Amino acid sequence: MQPASLILASGSPRRRELLTHLGVPFRVLVSDIEERSAHSDPALVARDLAEQKARATAALPGGDAPLVLAADTLVALDGALLGKPVDAAQNAAFLRTLSGRTHTVFSGVALLHAGELSSGVTATHVTFRALTESEVAYYAASGEGLDKAGGYGIQGLGTALVERIEGEYSNVVGFPLTLVAALLRSVGVPVWGRA
Repeated sequence: MQPASLILASGSPRRRELLTHLGVPFRVLVSDIEERSAHSDPALVARDLAEQKARATAALPGGDAPLVLAADTLVALDGALLGKPVDAAQNAAFLRTLSGRTHTVFSGVALLHAGELSSGVTATHVTFRALTESEVAYYAASGEGLDKAGGYGIQGLGTALVERIEGEYSNVVGFPLTLVAALLRSVGVPVWGRA
């Protein structure tokens, strides 16, 4: 497969790094879609947004590669979605809400191949330990959570917020490698040299 055959429709450095771990050559092209879904179920929203991103990226100039891979990650607590906080104050509010509780991270992944779309969703349950107000303030002031669903990144300072996870770690980072590898292999893309 030539390096230009797969487009990653994401500007996330974490997704780029994780896809690189699979040994699959790719290039990045990002569409600027308004993230809206007609669904209310978080799993369906994540899948729908990933599919929208894949289609929108394929329609861009330079987006006519044989494969377009897109993802969207959401954090849900008691049926409510926690998006990306707009500032440190909202980030702190998110952390207080998550403190001592279990939430679910949903990542939808979509692969557009020769005009055909295949997709799936991975869910991981994450339990935060009870956080002190000084911990909330410190983490919010770090800025790490500002560009992340739920307002935290498990792969950075945010690892200290988490008591346990049930499910796939890479999903909490925002790119469930088990699902990504399965979708790529389903269309004959070698992952770690094996299709």
